Amino acid sequence: MFLMFGSSLRTCVPGAHSPTELNHQKECPVIRPRDAVRRVRLLSGVLASLVLLAASAVAQEVMTEYHVAKVRMVTDAVISPDGKHVAYTLAVPRNPFSDTDGTAYSELHVVDQAGKSRGFITGDVSVQKISWSGANEINFLAKRGKDKEASLYAIAIDGGEARKLVEHEASISAYSFSPSKDRVAFLATAAIPKEEKEFRDKGFSQEIYEEDGRMTRVWVATLNSKDKPQALDIKGSVSELEWSPAGEQLAVAIAKTPQIDDNYMHRTVHVVNAKTGAIEAKLDHPAKLGPLGWSPDGKHLAVILGEDINDPHEGRLYLWSAKGERIRDLVPNYNGQVEGLAWRDASTIVYLTHEGVFSRIAEVKIDGTNRRTLVEPSGPVLGKLTLADDGSAAFVGESPAHPFEVFTLAPKGDGLKKLTDSNNWLTKLKLAKQEVVKHKARDGLDLEGILIRPLDEQPGQRYPLILAVHGGPESHVPNGWVTQYANPGQVAAARGFAVFYPNYRGSTARGIAFSKMGQADAAGKEFDDLVDAVDHLVGTGLVDTKKVGITGGSYGGYASAWGATYYSERFAASVMFVGISNNISKVGTTDIPTEMYHVHHRKWLWDDFEYFRKASPISHVQKGKTPLLILHGKEDPRVHPSQSLELHRHLKVLGQAPVRLVLYPGEGHGNRRAASRLDYNLRMLQWFEHYLKGPGGQPPAYQLKYEAEKLK
Repeated sequence: MFLMFGSSLRTCVPGAHSPTELNHQKECPVIRPRDAVRRVRLLSGVLASLVLLAASAVAQEVMTEYHVAKVRMVTDAVISPDGKHVAYTLAVPRNPFSDTDGTAYSELHVVDQAGKSRGFITGDVSVQKISWSGANEINFLAKRGKDKEASLYAIAIDGGEARKLVEHEASISAYSFSPSKDRVAFLATAAIPKEEKEFRDKGFSQEIYEEDGRMTRVWVATLNSKDKPQALDIKGSVSELEWSPAGEQLAVAIAKTPQIDDNYMHRTVHVVNAKTGAIEAKLDHPAKLGPLGWSPDGKHLAVILGEDINDPHEGRLYLWSAKGERIRDLVPNYNGQVEGLAWRDASTIVYLTHEGVFSRIAEVKIDGTNRRTLVEPSGPVLGKLTLADDGSAAFVGESPAHPFEVFTLAPKGDGLKKLTDSNNWLTKLKLAKQEVVKHKARDGLDLEGILIRPLDEQPGQRYPLILAVHGGPESHVPNGWVTQYANPGQVAAARGFAVFYPNYRGSTARGIAFSKMGQADAAGKEFDDLVDAVDHLVGTGLVDTKKVGITGGSYGGYASAWGATYYSERFAASVMFVGISNNISKVGTTDIPTEMYHVHHRKWLWDDFEYFRKASPISHVQKGKTPLLILHGKEDPRVHPSQSLELHRHLKVLGQAPVRLVLYPGEGHGNRRAASRLDYNLRMLQWFEHYLKGPGGQPPAYQLKYEAEKLK
């Protein structure tokens, strides 16, 4: 129970009415002397009770959509070479009611090992790609002052203004310094030619689809020089970039075009000469590519790759000689996913993995021996590994109680230490219990997921359930902070829902074989796993089988559409976000056709039209009797908004169940702007409350009441 304190609670003080109360305050009654003690005691008791109730009300505050809208999150953390400080970027959401709408700000902060944090560049800023130059200076990319494009800056940790190191005619997207620190290689496109820009300004703004993208190139600049940066003659579009610590070699990742599909599926690692751009070695391993890193002696590269072209996600740790020798898997047959790496010395690699719903930190020698665990997989969930010269490490880490913060690990691995607390107000909220749930699919496959139990759950009572399905499917939900604008999490739990995040077959972090199980079987056993998870939770006595909802984005949106059509009898409400409804048109309108072929369907449309038809929710619309809320970014290149338009039209014409379509102008595959995110979160929870706990029937009003005061 909540008590509302404010204008309804007043104290009568004769002759001392405030101007705001003057017209509402009753005349103070006369108190007889013999009643004074009794009344003072009574008043004292009442006030004491009210104080306790007020404290209880504060302690009982629960998470809402407006809390989600102001969550801050550490997005990167880099430890200094001496291990004394960690530079980190902090995502600070905009307030859509007072700030210019847009993506979250990205601030630069520094924290020491004692947990003392200072803001260095804060406010209306976007700091990216932080690194250290020695122990006392931080490099970063940002657009500051009169900059027209993002430039490379440096700032000293002992004070002073940031100074610009390199500016370019287009925004710099990545950089790496030479061993002597007198030169820097960076990535950027070439500027639009003046004549072309003039024509664009006159209205010639036509797009030549998938042909007029601008290549990202490697440029080399000499610091403290007036000479212009020089572009290396490298064919293709470059993404990854790292200068060897031992000479004139650059490790780069190259795709033949700047298209996202080529970036996903067809990037290769090359070693090139930093002066001439000549290719000295090429890693011929067709698979998805992740982070890479030079050994301190410049003799080897550690690279995170997929096992083969059909591996859905890069996650194997390979060693490659800079001379181009054959690569070697340093952790063969590992049923987890390598996420990050750092060199401890020229013969030892420290690596970070996701193993099921937890993280492991381990190290291995470059010959594959002496593997040992530094941090067991039990929590928090970690990312962004960096090492100092003394072997201490920094990470970003999340848990069920908080989003990503800065964590460090001592050189001898003496336990993780959390250094930052970016949302200290979270401690004032009452959060629901979160746990890992293991269960079996109907074919006996072992599965797991993350359950948030209803807040203030009562024994023996059944609750409505929201099944929150992750996208990909080459992804997974770890046991960390799982409440975001598109994930109901603690907000729904606070309102009496159970929320379950299933890591169905095809998810990552459980080995390559598991992640390939859904291939060539779209909406088959992978989505059967979802209703099997529901049946398990019903069997435990927690869930009311008649009050189950489903939601998710992208592939999770596909699952939500499937739940509202093919599996309509199992779901009482569905919220679909940027999801698939028609696989035939999906593969013809997406910007990732080869990824869809290699790691999803394993066939082209013309190979088997019937397969794509049967796996499409629109083929089952006549079964659809589930109230469906559809939300989509109008500029989505991955899952074209026509996917939502098709499903909405068919369901609306059939008229068997309520359906609503919400489009977000300017948004792509997922909402990035503050207002779009808050609106999404409000609509999602409104839909589930209306159909799983409320009156149902006709949809709730489409107009929302935004409460700006809740974000102050």
